[in-house]
Amino acid sequence: MSGNGEARALAERYGYPFVDLSGFREDVELWRQVPMDFILRYRFVPLAEERERLKIAVAHPENFRQMDELELVLGRPLVLSVASEVQIEEILARNRSSSFLLDKASEELKLETSSDEEGDEPDLGSEGEIAESGSAVIKLVHSLLLNGIERRASDIHVETKEDHVALKYRIDGVLYPAMEAVDHKHHQTIVSRLKVMAELDVAERRVPQDGRFKLRIRGRPIDFRVSIMPSIYGEDVVIRILDKESISEQFRELSLDVLGIPERELKRLRKFIREPYGMVLVTGPTGSGKTTTLYAALSEIASAERKIVTIEDPVEYRIPHVTQVPVNEKKGLSFARGLRSILRHDPDTIMVGEVRDPETAAIAVQAALTGHLVFTTVHANNAFDVIGRFLHMGVEPYNFVSALNCIMAQRLVRRICEECREEVAPSAEELELSGLRPDERRPFFAGRGCYQCHGTGFRGRTAVAELLSLSDRLRQLILDRRSASELKQAAREEGMVSVREHALENVFAGITTLTDINKVTFVE
Repeated sequence: MSGNGEARALAERYGYPFVDLSGFREDVELWRQVPMDFILRYRFVPLAEERERLKIAVAHPENFRQMDELELVLGRPLVLSVASEVQIEEILARNRSSSFLLDKASEELKLETSSDEEGDEPDLGSEGEIAESGSAVIKLVHSLLLNGIERRASDIHVETKEDHVALKYRIDGVLYPAMEAVDHKHHQTIVSRLKVMAELDVAERRVPQDGRFKLRIRGRPIDFRVSIMPSIYGEDVVIRILDKESISEQFRELSLDVLGIPERELKRLRKFIREPYGMVLVTGPTGSGKTTTLYAALSEIASAERKIVTIEDPVEYRIPHVTQVPVNEKKGLSFARGLRSILRHDPDTIMVGEVRDPETAAIAVQAALTGHLVFTTVHANNAFDVIGRFLHMGVEPYNFVSALNCIMAQRLVRRICEECREEVAPSAEELELSGLRPDERRPFFAGRGCYQCHGTGFRGRTAVAELLSLSDRLRQLILDRRSASELKQAAREEGMVSVREHALENVFAGITTLTDINKVTFVE
């Protein structure tokens, strides 16, 4: 392996410029234009485009025949620079992701376009053709799963359209294409492969089906939940990735500190989760991290001296020192019935996955009033809507306000990738739409897109939250059935910071972007 000194000497000998790649960042758009198998076969690093020419770095400029061959296969003139072989190999190693495998696996299944003028209907393919494409489909499905895990996807979507099948990953809450569209004639083979893996009925195509399967990937077991739903063009599939081993590692060390909740709210929340009894409510839409927040709270207070029992639908992640009960509606184990049984097990702390009916709400409030600490979630838009939701479910107002310790409303926003974060200047229109002055002088940041974040500019998510703690004044206002605006005003006077204000703090701190917070919070 040649070092920088040898690379400099080679560059001088052959009359090429030397380039140091120690701080090199991939231009994602450029790398997408150059086939990955050429990069790996000819061992070069694309650097930039200069007019119609491609600037590349190589370790062995003396191999003229190979350079001529590369120029021929790429179909464009090359501008050579010389770099250390060690640096080139490091860059190639980190880019040898399974996206290359995925593209290779899908080559046989690419969409075949035909013009309307030909008058030919799309060829659905004979049984023989389907059998031939079977091995390619298996390769495609396995690559799709592997690449999803490497790209930190939470879900994989297989969406059937009129003439093609779209494959997408949900990463940090946003859908991204996994690869180019696949021809519609392969749709049934892909869905059948997933049904076989999840042990579902391959012949049934008219009703939704749910299943699961487990794979061992790189030595660790990973669970996949599969949901299949019929649509007008075929069947759509969503695969939820449950990487239990990495999640259990996170939860072993998970605490409220890592969620992104501000210190001022954390202090109060920690006080409420250590109270001897009462109710701690977390609210927000689906996929806003409510359960993770409750798991973090449980992880902080879990110990051998406390009896903590949860009832969840389903139990996705396991926590040490906690008894976890899965809801099973088919067998008659609902949240309400499970909660009644839990109360007979002498618990100190109870977590109810979700309050979704009057019976569960009433039992949870009673448990909080009779000496238990109850953690639960409820779907509502903000902390004040929760109050109306519980009262609408028929819970006695006096009991509810007596039981309630605090309500936390939260959302998730994407974090700007730290590798490619740079300062940007939003337009006056964007500032105005975000409720800011058009002449706002604070710095704003965004991600340019790099290898680490797969060109998205974001990596990971953080919570933005508001914490409503119930003082005697607020309790009285609720009992008097005062409006939400009056409650909000009183809470602000007592120091509550809204979700929107917390989200703006994150924007000004360079953690997220205005566009991202506008997706999940209202302009006040």
